[in-house]
Amino acid sequence: MLNISENSIHGSIQQENFSSFKVLRKIRFKRFTVYLLLVLLFGLFLFLFLPWTQNVQAKGYVTTRSPEQRPQSIQSVISGRLEKWYVQEGDFVAAGDTIVFISEVKSEYFDNNLIARTSEQVDAKSQSVESYADKVKALQSQYAALQASRNFKLEQTQNKILQARNKINIDSTDLIALEANFQIAENQLSRTKELYSKGLKSLTEFQEKELKIQALRAKINSQKNKFLNQKNQLGNLIIELTSIEKDYLDKLSKSQSDKQSALSNKLESVAATSKLQNQLSNYKERQKFYHLTAPQSGYITKALKKGIGEIIKEGVAVATIMPSEYDLAIEIYLRPFDLPLISLGNQVRLRFDGWPAIVVSGWPESSTGIFSGEVVAIDQSISDNGFYRLLISPDDNEKGWPEKLRVGTGANAFVLLKDVPIWYEIWRQLNGFPPDYYQKETETKKEIKRKAPLKSVK
Repeated sequence: MLNISENSIHGSIQQENFSSFKVLRKIRFKRFTVYLLLVLLFGLFLFLFLPWTQNVQAKGYVTTRSPEQRPQSIQSVISGRLEKWYVQEGDFVAAGDTIVFISEVKSEYFDNNLIARTSEQVDAKSQSVESYADKVKALQSQYAALQASRNFKLEQTQNKILQARNKINIDSTDLIALEANFQIAENQLSRTKELYSKGLKSLTEFQEKELKIQALRAKINSQKNKFLNQKNQLGNLIIELTSIEKDYLDKLSKSQSDKQSALSNKLESVAATSKLQNQLSNYKERQKFYHLTAPQSGYITKALKKGIGEIIKEGVAVATIMPSEYDLAIEIYLRPFDLPLISLGNQVRLRFDGWPAIVVSGWPESSTGIFSGEVVAIDQSISDNGFYRLLISPDDNEKGWPEKLRVGTGANAFVLLKDVPIWYEIWRQLNGFPPDYYQKETETKKEIKRKAPLKSVK
C-alpha cells in the first residue's frame, strides 16, 4: 500500500473491488500540503499585526532609595583597644544601644583624673582673668585720678600766674606813682634850695626835702626790686606749669601703659582659658566615644573586628548594621542606546530571584508571578561602567512586593514603553533602532518639557 516492501500486491488482488482503495485514490496529498502552508502563512501574517508592548530589559538588584536606609558601617571616631562586645551578629539594636566598648591607647589620655585636673586649670585661669580685670579697673581709676589731679594742679598754677600778673600790674603802677612823686619831690627840693639860698626858707625845711627825696629814692628801688621779683615769680610759675604738664604726662602714660599691659595679660588669660575649656570639652566628648553606639535601629549583620584587645584606628569600621525600616527600590543600568525614551513614571515589570515567574515581555498582562514598579530617578551623568543608572520604586496601584524581599536580591526589569504591532518590533530589532524611533515632534517637545522640572527631584 505504501510501496515500502519489494513485494507488490497489484498482481494478486483487484484494488477496484475494494471501497477503501477507491477513497484513498480520491485524496490528493499535494493540494493538502498547499492548503496547510497557506493557512500557516495567513496565521503568521495575522500574528504580525498583534499588539506588542515595547520594553527595555535590564538586570539589577534590590536596594533602598534613601541613603540612610542602606547598610552602613559603624566606625570608631578615635583610636582605641577593644574591651567588650555587647552584641552578636544578627541581633536587633535600637538607636543609641552600645555595640562595643573601647579603652584609651594614647598616653596623653591615660590620666583617670584628666577631666578634674583640666577643670582646675580652667578655674585657675578664670580667676586670673578676673584678677587682671580688677587690675584694669584699678588702673582706670588711677588714670582718672591722675587726670583730675593734673587738671587741679594746672588750674592752681594758672591762678597763681594770674595773681602774679596782677601783682606785676600793681607793682608797675606803684613804681610809676613813686617815680612821679620823686619828680615832684625833686622839683620841690630845687625850689626850696633856691628859696633857702635867698633866705626865704630855713635850713630845716631844706633838709626835710632832701630826706624826702632819699626816702622816695629808697621806695623806688624797693618797688623796682619787688616788680622784678614778681616778674621772676611769673616766669617760675610758667615754668612750673610746663613742668606739671610734663610730670603728669609721664604719670598718665605710665598708667595707660600699665593698663594696656594688664589688658594684654587679661586677653592672654582669656585665650588660655578658652584653650583649656576647648581641651576640657574635647576630653569630655572623647570619653563619649569609648562606647560605640548604633546610629539607628536595625540588625547587626557582620562584625568586622574580632576578639578582645585588638587595637583599632580612628575611622575604622567595627561592624555593619542594616536599618530595620526601609523603602525598597530596584537599581538597574541601561545602555545609552535605550535611554533617550525612558522618562520618569515609566511602568516596569519585575521578576525577583527566588520568586518563580513566567514572563512574556511583549504581553505583560499574560505574565504571571511578576511585580510592578515605576521609574522614579534617572542619573543625569553616565556611570563608570558606561551605563545609566535608574531607580525603580513599587507601584502603589499594583500588588506590593514580597515581604521577605531583602536588599541585594537580584531582579530582572522590563521597562514598558509603547504598544506597537509585532512586525514593527521585528523590523526595529533587525535595523537596530531604539524603541519608538519615529516620534512626532510635538511628542518630543512634551517629553522635554516634562523632564526639565523633574531634574531637581532626587
